[in-house]
Amino acid sequence: MPTQTDRIEKRILLRAPLSRVWRAISDAEEFGSWFGMRVEGSFKAGAPIRATIVPTSVDDEVAKTQKPYEGIAFEIHIERVEPERLFSFRWHPGGLDPGVDYAKEPTTLVVFELEPDAGGTRLTLTESGFDGLPLARRAKAFAGNEQGWAAQMKLIEKYLAKSA
Repeated sequence: MPTQTDRIEKRILLRAPLSRVWRAISDAEEFGSWFGMRVEGSFKAGAPIRATIVPTSVDDEVAKTQKPYEGIAFEIHIERVEPERLFSFRWHPGGLDPGVDYAKEPTTLVVFELEPDAGGTRLTLTESGFDGLPLARRAKAFAGNEQGWAAQMKLIEKYLAKSA
C-alpha cells in the first residue's frame, strides 16, 4: 500500500473537451510547451524519449523559476498511451544534477488519467514510487514534485484557456 510519502495526487477540472486535453498531454510538442521541456520525438508506449528543460511558454513567472535548469537533459520512458483515457511515463524525479548518474536509481511512475465531466474534462495526475528512491534524496524529490505538479496543473489550465 502506498504511503503518504510515496504518492502525489493532483486533480483538476479543465474547461476543455476531452479530445483537446488529450492532445495537450499526449502530443510531445504541446506537452513540452506548457510543461517546460523540449522533447525529441513523439510519445509512444515502450519508447524512451530524451527531453531538455526549457522555460514554459504559458506563464512568465513559472518560466523564471525554470530558467536556472534550462538545458538540463533527461530521459523519460513512455509506459502506456490509451487514447483519451490514460498517458503514463517513468522518470527520475529531481534528477537535475548533471554530475549525477541517476540511471542506477529506481524511477517513479507518472500517470495522467482523463474523465469526461459536464464542465469539461477531469484530469487526475499521480506520481508514485518515491519510497523506492535513495533515502538521501527521497524527501527533496517528493517535496519538489509535490510543488511542481501543483504548478503544472495551473500551467495546463492556462495553456488550454489560451489555445481554446
